[in-house]
Amino acid sequence: MRASPHPFTLRQLQYAEAVADLKSFRRAAERCHVSQPSLSAQVIQLEEHLGVRLFERGGRKVLVTSAGEAVLARLRRLLVEADDLADTARQLGNPLSGTLRIGVIPTVSPYLLPDVVPAVRERHPGLSVVWVEEKTENLVAALREGKLDAALLALEAPLGDVEREVVAEDPFVLAVPPGHALARGRGPATPQELRGAGFLLLDEGHCFREQALDYCSTARARELDFRATSLATLAQMVAGGAGVTLLPRLALPVENRRSELVARRLASPEPRRTLAIVWRPRSPLGAALRQLAQTIRGACRQIEPRLARFVDARASRGARRERPAHRR
Repeated sequence: MRASPHPFTLRQLQYAEAVADLKSFRRAAERCHVSQPSLSAQVIQLEEHLGVRLFERGGRKVLVTSAGEAVLARLRRLLVEADDLADTARQLGNPLSGTLRIGVIPTVSPYLLPDVVPAVRERHPGLSVVWVEEKTENLVAALREGKLDAALLALEAPLGDVEREVVAEDPFVLAVPPGHALARGRGPATPQELRGAGFLLLDEGHCFREQALDYCSTARARELDFRATSLATLAQMVAGGAGVTLLPRLALPVENRRSELVARRLASPEPRRTLAIVWRPRSPLGAALRQLAQTIRGACRQIEPRLARFVDARASRGARRERPAHRR
């Protein structure tokens, strides 16, 4: 065990991390709620104690030195461990109290959180959850850096080394405009029916895009030039007759609330995504997050019958709408 005191403090490490993140001493001071001279002095003191210059100063933007990059990588890990230590102490008192920072992907948040948030509030009244919506890649990075406690996302994406608890299976459905030839099909849509069809997909960076693209490739369908930034845009473009698409079944009650689409199931084995809560390995919050996942899983089960009915109800309604009325 080290007998002598450490020459730096956790607060100094936090100051250095803020400067590295923001590339500015002024903005770092604002984030840390201290004066700029005080923060600068503490960072200089840290550099002197370490014997390494972390930042290049003098230009319009602060730059991290090559030696600083190596030190900051270790520094960030220390701060994550310090946060975990504080969380461990808190968990010993009440595992589901205080605040959790949980990321969620954009293709899940508007469709699941309206049901999940009230369920969490009712089941865990002492818990406050801050939800952060971001793409999978950004959530995984934030989780690794300790900026998030957990994330709600699809396991099919590359996630690295994480602990996980599955909360739901979300199958994909075919969404077409009512007048489209594929809207007249009976039963689940087969890959043979989709051959050559023009599909609209999400933009790069969405894990749902990669899954949809794989399915289209298997079905020998083609991707159209337009790429959407959200499922809402996809649904509106399809409703306007610009093509067809795949949607997560979870999104249908929101994106097809006006019954402007015909939603058909896909033939077995139907593509799907597995939604789960994930967190850092060995996180002291693991037991609490498993309890939270159980609550989210219960909310998903509550909406399951509604989702199952929605596909059939909207498909039949859309099919009826496309039939011309008979004149008397």
